[in-house]
Amino acid sequence: MLRKNLYWLLSCLFLAGCGMIDYHPYDVHISGETNVNAHNMEKIEANCKGKTEIHFAVMGDSQRWYDATEDFVKEINKRDDIDFVIHGGDMSDFGVTKEFLWQRDIMNGLKVPYVALIGNHDCLGTGEETYKTVFGPTNFSFIAGNVKFVCLNTNALEYDYSEPIPNFTFMEEEITNRSDEFEKSVVCMHARPFTGVFNDNVAKVFQHYVTQYKGLQFCTAAHTHHFRDDILFDDGIHYITSDCMDYRTYLVFTIAPGSTSENPDYELFEY
Repeated sequence: MLRKNLYWLLSCLFLAGCGMIDYHPYDVHISGETNVNAHNMEKIEANCKGKTEIHFAVMGDSQRWYDATEDFVKEINKRDDIDFVIHGGDMSDFGVTKEFLWQRDIMNGLKVPYVALIGNHDCLGTGEETYKTVFGPTNFSFIAGNVKFVCLNTNALEYDYSEPIPNFTFMEEEITNRSDEFEKSVVCMHARPFTGVFNDNVAKVFQHYVTQYKGLQFCTAAHTHHFRDDILFDDGIHYITSDCMDYRTYLVFTIAPGSTSENPDYELFEY
């Protein structure tokens, strides 16, 4: 009887202890919604179908700045003129699984759909695997109204040439994919050319592909943590970079029938 009671006591202690075991920070143990980008791209395309004028917000680099990101969500939710939001990447600081889940849950508070690109910090540790599970492929595209958005993984430094970054095959396919459904295009990335993370050896080839997109309006980027509007090549194409969330700003772009690449229509908002 004593042996049975001792066994029962030890079993209870073991089971109770199991509840105190935490997961490894890089375990890719995902709870909650997965494949977020695909779900939201469906909503964006449905909500914007038939529109000739769209308005979208761009932000990025929300790692560490959770309170500022929560306030950004509140600010967007006060507006009634935003069709969707593009997060330019770097949701995590160290690629830790919970960082992605915390950021996802904050961004899911938006009343409009959003998509999230992968940033260079998101590639650390098991971050890429977590990103793919929570958000989806690192290269993707969608159409809002008559505008195609091509979203690219440009974090070449994090891959050591183990994968084609940028993926020119994907970029080339997207030039003609669903070409009868859009008249204009926008190319989005985390790290633009000449920012250290980008593979500058292929910068001119990259730009060649970028300029093949029908009705190209401009490119968006994040990564540098500072707002900038640069023309990087001798072609007039603007690369417009968002601040990090620490500066509590975001960009709102408008693309309408008369929009052109020469003078992108956008505004920087503080909150």
